[in-house]
Parts: sequence; structure tokens; C-alpha cells
Amino acid sequence: MATKDQQHKKLPLFPLLSLLCFASVFLALSLSKRASISKETTHFRPTPTVASTSCNYSHGSWIYDPNWIPNNYDSSCKEIFKGWNCISGNKSNARDIIKWRWQPNGCDLPPFDPVRFLQTFRDTNIGFVGDSLNRNMFVSLFCSLKRVSSDVKKWRPAGADRGFTFIHYNLTIAYHRTNLLARYGRWSANSNGGELESLGYKEGYRVDVDIPEGTWADAPSFHDVLIFNTGHWWWAPTKFDPVKSPMLFFENNQPLIPPVLPDVGLDKVLKHMILFAERRMRPGGIKLFRTQSPRHFEGGDWDQGGSCPRLQPLLPEKVEELFSLKNNGTNVESRLVNQHLFKALKGSTFHILDITHMSEFRADAHPATAGGKKHDDCMHWCLPGITDIWNDLFITHLNSIKSRD
Repeated sequence: MATKDQQHKKLPLFPLLSLLCFASVFLALSLSKRASISKETTHFRPTPTVASTSCNYSHGSWIYDPNWIPNNYDSSCKEIFKGWNCISGNKSNARDIIKWRWQPNGCDLPPFDPVRFLQTFRDTNIGFVGDSLNRNMFVSLFCSLKRVSSDVKKWRPAGADRGFTFIHYNLTIAYHRTNLLARYGRWSANSNGGELESLGYKEGYRVDVDIPEGTWADAPSFHDVLIFNTGHWWWAPTKFDPVKSPMLFFENNQPLIPPVLPDVGLDKVLKHMILFAERRMRPGGIKLFRTQSPRHFEGGDWDQGGSCPRLQPLLPEKVEELFSLKNNGTNVESRLVNQHLFKALKGSTFHILDITHMSEFRADAHPATAGGKKHDDCMHWCLPGITDIWNDLFITHLNSIKSRD
């Protein structure tokens, strides 16, 4: 039998053991619950929603999926410009280009359904206004829709360069070619003299910053949706040589004196063209501005032996090397133009379609020398290709805007 002293020494063991036992059970339950939450989080993927306003679709990564088969079109679409048809042009990675899918951070970008799009936007006119990169995007959309609806009328509405109406749905898409958005043409010195002549100018290109080019001036009153772009021609020395054929800007039919550089001219054109589109757009119309499409020339510009031989997307560090404003390299144009766009669009009723960053990775997706080109084309995109993803993003935005309205 234990003595009183022995009992006194052993008694504290009971509460201590009880406490340890309780703590062990609590810890086990806590860890079990935490493991369960971690497992659920790991396997959770947001359900793709057409009108997801919280997702920044422009930031993410390219995922290679050898089994990925986009539900759009193939190289047989006759509207594809020969120089962009990389499959028929025998580009070595042409069929791999479309096996890379864009995965935004924290959400999904659903491929658009052509049939659903035709049904949703029945009785709608959609216009692409801009340079050949907007035509690249326009052709991608046309080929996707043509695959599911072949009853098409070809015409040129409201001054368009090309246009098609899908008869069964009364949906029209059109491409309005314009390099600068503003009206421009050759200028030569007047024998009677003038302000520019007095400064020594003999020839160049007159750019009227406040007058839209005729190819799209009627587009806002015709289309229900417009998507604009500009940028590639603003620093094109082979066209607008700063010495031999400079851009000479006019406003209110008068030359800007002193003459301004292209970056100032671009700001003025954007200001006037944005106001023009806002004043002339049909009631309830939707206006978008696409950000600049990046080029991928390495080793020099297109006329300096530059090429784009890569067969896979770039790594993030290479993207920064090629496009950083600090490096001021051959391809700096895209981020430079975007600075002007974002500034001009601030406070406007335009929606921004930001495709720049996602496209900066895709040095592998240009035609390069496909089809026997003399110079590498590292500016336009192969079709099928990355502009299909641009249209996924475009239509996701359209559906989101439509659902809010």
C-alpha cells in the first residue's frame, strides 16, 4: 500500500498524462483538417466563366499540351494570306504552335465556341480597324466562323478592305485597313513657299492628326463592335525616313510649327481618333483598343539580317532582355507604343484588349522564312496560331461586357 508521501508524488502524473493525451488528439485532428484543406486547394480549379471580371487574362504562362486540339480551323481556310500559312509553307514547328495553350494566373481562358458566338451575336456588325496585324486577327476569326457556317456573302461595308456576312446569322465582320488611323499622303514643297518650305522641307508625308483615314471614317456609324490598333508604322524608317521623307503633322489644316517628332504626333492622333470614334459610334456600340503586337527580331531588324528561328516560347528572362525599355533593343516598339496607348485611353469609354505580354513569349509563332521569304517575317503571326488566342480573349471580353449591359 502506498504511503501518503508516495501518493503525493504520483498524483501529478494523472493530469499530466491527460493533458498530453488531449494535446495529441487535438494535434492529430488539426493536422488531418489541414491536410484535407491543402488537398482540396491543390485540386481546385476555378470554373471557367465567360464574364470573369476578376481575372487578369494577360498574365500567365504557356503550357505545352501535345493532345491539345483547338476547335477552330486548319490551313485549308482560303482567307489565310499565303505568307501566314505556316503549315502549307512548311515551317518546321507549324503544327506545334497551336499545341501551346495560354494559362492565365489563377483562372482559365476558355476557347470560344464559334456556333455559340454566331448565335449570341446574331444581327451584329464587327469591325477591325488598323494595320495588317489586325487583319491577322480578323482572318483568324473569319476562318473559325467559316468552319461552322459556310453560307457567307463577301462584300466591303463602310469602306472596308475586306468583309463577310454570315447569312444565316446576319453577322458581319470586316477589316478596315489603316496604318496610322489618321489620313496621310505624300507632301511636296510648294513653289510659292510656306512655313515648312521656309524650314528647308522639300518632301515628306503629310499626316492630318484630326482627320480619320477614309477607309474607316464611316465604320463607327456602321458597326456595333469596333476593335482598333495602330503602332507598327509610326517608327518605320523604310516608309517614313526622318530625313528623306519625314512625317509632317497638320492640325486644323495647318502644319504644326515647329514640326514635332512621331511620338508627339502619335499622341495627337490617338487623342483625336478616340474622340472621333466616341462621337460617331452607334448607340450602345462597344469600342476596344488592342495593345501592341510584339515583334521578335534577333540579330538585327528585318532589313539588317534579323531573324526569328526559335521553335519554342521564350523564357521570362529572355522576354525582358528583348522587350525591356531600358535595353532599348530592336523590339522595344511594343512596350513603347503601349505607353502612348494607355495614356491616351485613360478616361475614355474604350475597353483595352491587352495581348502584349502573352505574345512576347511567342518568338516561335511567326512565319519567319516559311513559304520562301527573302527576309524573316518576325512581325506577323502564323495561322492557325496565336491570334486565335487573341480572339478567345476578345470574345471573352465581349461576352463579359454584354452580360454587364
